[in-house]
Amino acid sequence: MVNVYMMPGMAANPTVFERIDLPDKEFKMVWLSWEIPKKEESLKAYAKRMVEPIEKDKPVVLIGVSFGGVLVQEMSRFLIIKRLIIISSVKSKQELPARMKLARYSGFYKILPTGLLNYITQIEKLPVGSAIRKRLKLYQQYFSMKDKYYINWAIKEMLCWEQVQPIEDIIHIHGDEDLVFPIKNISDCIGIAKGSHIMILNKYRWFNANLPGLISEGILQH
Repeated sequence: MVNVYMMPGMAANPTVFERIDLPDKEFKMVWLSWEIPKKEESLKAYAKRMVEPIEKDKPVVLIGVSFGGVLVQEMSRFLIIKRLIIISSVKSKQELPARMKLARYSGFYKILPTGLLNYITQIEKLPVGSAIRKRLKLYQQYFSMKDKYYINWAIKEMLCWEQVQPIEDIIHIHGDEDLVFPIKNISDCIGIAKGSHIMILNKYRWFNANLPGLISEGILQH
């Protein structure tokens, strides 16, 4: 039995993985949740704290989405890894889009009004279109970490991530319609046609068909 630890994206709760179904005779899925970072806690220190409940004496699988993909890369430094898989994420700071690099070097991220995220439910009362309303419902369902300190910390750590070289043998799955991390900046990935940044939700059939082989063999089996 292989333990598969799954980390959702920034501010998301682990129910983003609710449609992922791995054979339970081979894999035990363990959903991980975001915790409030300690004051001035670095991403490395946070990652070390996040691995505390994880078994250290046998190889494990880490799967992370978006910023969760960045976190599992940091967590992998403290564990015996069978497979490291990131989805809709980046493998190094070079893969960040130009706008994020600009926000990093300008320090603009420090003045973002992240506290407004707490008022997302109020937007539903406005006369917005059905597409926006649908996105708001997704936000309310899957994004539960609205603590302002966490959001500020997560944005800073995402933009200021210092990794230069990708971790060896990492598996990167990326959608060709990802608007957060455009695929034009991504190298050495498994591309998913019409995959958006939230494809973990709507491309779950692909993941259910292919994750078992990727975990076991490290390659697509068909």
